[in-house]
Parts: sequence; structure tokens; C-alpha cells
Amino acid sequence: MSGKFSRKTLWLSVLFALMLLLPQFVTSRFYMDIVIRVLLFSFIGVAWNLMGGYAKQLSLGHAAYFGLGAYTSTMLQINYGISPWIGMIAGGGVAMLASLPIGALCFRLRGPYFTISTIAMAQVLMLLFLKFRDFAWGAEGTTIPNLGDAPWMMQFEEKAAYFYIALALLVVGLVVTWAVERSWMGYYLVALGEDEDAAQAIGVNVPKMKRHIYLISTFLTALAGTFYIQYIYFIDPPTAFSFNISVEAALVSIVGGIGTLWGPVVGTVLLEVTSTLLQSWLGGGHGGVQLTVYSLILMAVILWRPAGLLGLITDVYHRIFGNKQQSEQEAALDG
Repeated sequence: MSGKFSRKTLWLSVLFALMLLLPQFVTSRFYMDIVIRVLLFSFIGVAWNLMGGYAKQLSLGHAAYFGLGAYTSTMLQINYGISPWIGMIAGGGVAMLASLPIGALCFRLRGPYFTISTIAMAQVLMLLFLKFRDFAWGAEGTTIPNLGDAPWMMQFEEKAAYFYIALALLVVGLVVTWAVERSWMGYYLVALGEDEDAAQAIGVNVPKMKRHIYLISTFLTALAGTFYIQYIYFIDPPTAFSFNISVEAALVSIVGGIGTLWGPVVGTVLLEVTSTLLQSWLGGGHGGVQLTVYSLILMAVILWRPAGLLGLITDVYHRIFGNKQQSEQEAALDG
């Protein structure tokens, strides 16, 4: 058991060291942009996976909290000169507060009805921000003032700085997920996800568990919203509350392995890299080709590996290292 733990620790240490050194080798701004987006959407997928993966509450409205985090930090920055580092935390708090009434309404429903209600809530928020021109710049949106190299305002001339911020966010998301997964809450969430009525019958406070994991998931999603808007220097309702964000968060988790720690990361690497590279190589002259390939990948994974790609990777890992460990044990027994 200790050998298995040591091997995992070693692999994680090597992976983390390689990620820290990556900006030294990836000098192209285009490829660095891909890496940053992979890290960001991995983080969003990890945040969604707490709710949709472990608790099996398939929300497609997480764009609401992504947008609330983005707008809160942007308004604090532009109107009051408050640093986005502080605005990021404030945005997370606003998202958590908003999740309380939204959750109270949506959690009355189950299955597809719950999913549809979360979509509706996100769309309502987008429409509100479209109409409030004096409050939040309306449909035109606004650009983030470019201050050059201003680390306190989360603005940097080199993309490597954004890379490290996105990496830090992902590490935070993974650590939170790891802690939840191994706590009493993790066991309750799995029971809740399998059968709400049975979990309620054995003493699980289902409404409380849903509310708590929703608060954590929305807070993390709001952090991603602040970072993304600071990265692209522009905000408007269709960008901040984009339905694609909610769908992407769910897809990367489902493809990678829903309800697993590393599933969203694996799914994002496959889908985001494939989509971006195809779009870059094919350009606008082959409209729809990249979407077709993207769809084929999704169908192939869902049909042949419904548990996600992480299960395939785990099987290969155990086949290689499991056989090696078994051989070492047999050799030791033979003397």
C-alpha cells in the first residue's frame, strides 16, 4: 500500500515539476494560449464535477456563477479601482450568495427538470445584464483598461504569468476535490448521487449536502470567471454567461470520467486541444469540419468508454505496473 502511495506521489511530483518548467520550453504565444485554456477549462470542469459528478446533480447553468464572478470583479475594478485579486474573492462570495435562492428553487426538481431549471436561471441572469446598461454596460459590454505590466491588477505582459495563475487555480480545485472526496461529505455525496431517497432513509441530510456542495462548486466557478475576463480584457453578457461554458464543463467531465478527481483534466486535454488545433489548421475554409471531428470523439467515448477515458488510462496503468509489481512479489517469494 505504501509502495503504491509512493509511486503516485512520485508521478504527481514529476508532473508538477514539468508543469512549472513548461513556460521555459513553450515559447509560442499561440501554444501557450492553448495550454492556459486547457488549465482554465480543466479547473471549470473540476468545479462542475463536484456538483455534477459526485452528487450527480447535472447542472447546465454554471455559466451563471462564471458570469457573476466576472462581473463582480470587473465592476469593482473599473468603478472603484479594486484589484481583481480581491474582486475574485468578492465574486466568489456573490456567486455563493446567489446560489442559495437559485438552489432553493432548482433543488425542488430532479433529473432533467433540474437540469432545465439551471439553464433557465443562467439565461435569466444573462438577460438581466443585457438590459442593465447603466449598471453593467448592457449588451455592448466594456473593455478592461490595459495598464501594461501591473501584477497587482492581474495584468501581465508575458503569458507565462497567466499560465501560473491558471495552474494555481487548477491545483486549488484538485486539492478541494481530493479533500471532499476523502471526507464524510464525499461518502454522503456518492450515496446521494446513487439514490436520493435511499440516502435520505439512512440519515443523510440531502438538502444540506446539496446546498454545501453547490456553494463550493459555485465559488470555484466564479474564480474562473474573474480570471478569464482578466485574460481576454473584455466582458459582455454573451461572453460571461455563455451557455457553452456550462456545456463544456459538463462534457470534459463526462468524457474524462465523471465523479473522478482527474477526469475533467483528461477530458479537457482531449477536447480542448483537439478543437483548438483543428480550428487553427482548418480555419474558416472548412466550416463545420472541426465540429464534426469534435462530435465524433464525443460519440466514440460515450459509446465505447461510458465511464470516461480515465478508466482506460487506469486500466493501462494497472496492466503495466500491476504486472511488474506482481512479478517482483513472485520473485521475492521464490527467494
